[in-house]
Amino acid sequence: MTTKTITVTVDAYEALKSLKEPRESFSETIKRVAGKRPLSDFFGILSEESGEKIERTISKLKREHSADYKKKMKRIVAELNGGQNGRA
Repeated sequence: MTTKTITVTVDAYEALKSLKEPRESFSETIKRVAGKRPLSDFFGILSEESGEKIERTISKLKREHSADYKKKMKRIVAELNGGQNGRA
């Protein structure tokens, strides 16, 4: 395996060292911290109330987006049909 040598400040080293798990190399620690985390890592960070509020907001935004999209498509169809309000 090819390696690279990097220079970090003492405080950066200490910060990385504090994140290092037992039996984990610094390379493994860097990959774990810098990599994408699975969604399951975030399970339980929101209260049920906060989760429900976010869910309601997302549903509302989806409905609004869908309605806007339908209006735009009707307008495009009407323009393509020579301004006949979407009728063929």
